[in-house]
Amino acid sequence: MKITKEQWSWIFYDWANSGYAIIVTTAVLPVYFKSIAQGNGISNAGSTAIWGYANSFGTLLVSLLAPFLGAMADYPHFKKRLLNLFCWLAMIMTVGLALVPAQQWQLLLVIYTLSNIGFSASNLFYDSFLIDVASDEEMNKISTHGYGYGYLGGVISFALFLILQLTGGFGMLDGAGIARSSFVLSAIWWLIFWIPINKNVHQKYSLKPESTPIVDGIRRVFATIHHIKQYKKVAWFLVAYFFYIDGVDTIFTMATAIGMDIGIKTNELMIIMLVVQLIAFPFSIFFGWLADKTSTRKGIILGIMVYFIICLYALNLKTSRDFWILAILDGTSQGGLQALSRSYFGKIIPKDSGSEFYGFYNILGKFSAVMGPFIVAVVTQMTGRSTIGAASLSGLFLIGLLIFIFLPKLSGQNQDNLAA
Repeated sequence: MKITKEQWSWIFYDWANSGYAIIVTTAVLPVYFKSIAQGNGISNAGSTAIWGYANSFGTLLVSLLAPFLGAMADYPHFKKRLLNLFCWLAMIMTVGLALVPAQQWQLLLVIYTLSNIGFSASNLFYDSFLIDVASDEEMNKISTHGYGYGYLGGVISFALFLILQLTGGFGMLDGAGIARSSFVLSAIWWLIFWIPINKNVHQKYSLKPESTPIVDGIRRVFATIHHIKQYKKVAWFLVAYFFYIDGVDTIFTMATAIGMDIGIKTNELMIIMLVVQLIAFPFSIFFGWLADKTSTRKGIILGIMVYFIICLYALNLKTSRDFWILAILDGTSQGGLQALSRSYFGKIIPKDSGSEFYGFYNILGKFSAVMGPFIVAVVTQMTGRSTIGAASLSGLFLIGLLIFIFLPKLSGQNQDNLAA
């Protein structure tokens, strides 16, 4: 199967926001925030907990917005407009992170939350564009290529940051200056590689235009709930997804803070994050190949099982070597599990209402991410050990795995048969 220009443009949006995902969310901002928080007398465990609460709050807001935004995006041209609106919000707020005074950790969290809302909401529309650019038979390949090249883009943008980090900003910047420069770098990276999707990707499936799309979109949220009840496979998949993707997102957002808690130095953490991205690139594409050779279902089950093992191993997380092992395991399955979940969902939903269904896909994905960081934060505060907090996520993967195993297999038949 040859990948078209439109499909490459869609794939490279994952490349575009990869700089934000690796630099802001995972590698630099958590370290920058913890250093500021500790400078204000907050303990390691306390700053980790606050970071978890902040991530929970931001994802909760997106979760509340997702079904309404998804319903509106099914009208002609609205998907692209909403994608661009939230892209610009995220890019502007990411630059704003560089402008916050070093002592204002509370303001830093507010700006980060706004940027994360833009990042998360724009991904709702990016995900739903999958049904516009790929057929059911193409979805595994296109979706996993999106994640794979997203990780490769993350490697390159992160390597640019590492050059600043290892050279001390070419001898001109201190640690805070390097962090702030990295935020600007991720925003510029995002802007440049957002251009192809804005130019070449177009909405193929839509509903009949309405004179009041916003009001009608709100009304259709309740219809969406009714639709999901009619599609039993969709509903049960979303329940399973709710649990296991929670663990994935939480590990992604909390990993750096946990690494610092066990004594790993900043430069080593940066290198670990780079290696994870390098590993995730080929393994994401491998998951797409494996799903096409076996089934999307088996690929998802494999990914969940790997994460369950990661959580159990976290109980013994004491040294840098232990953290390296967990990071490598995470890299093998992170992109593949998320990409196959996205394509699996795209195969079982009605295409003309794809965005409203992806709205609920995202509300469960993002709302679940409220629970995960909260669990880690509470368990960490209770035990004083963030490694136990990470291990507590194993229950989420186990529940998601058990529910998904009992889902009926995709038959490859038409859309109506998949709803049964």
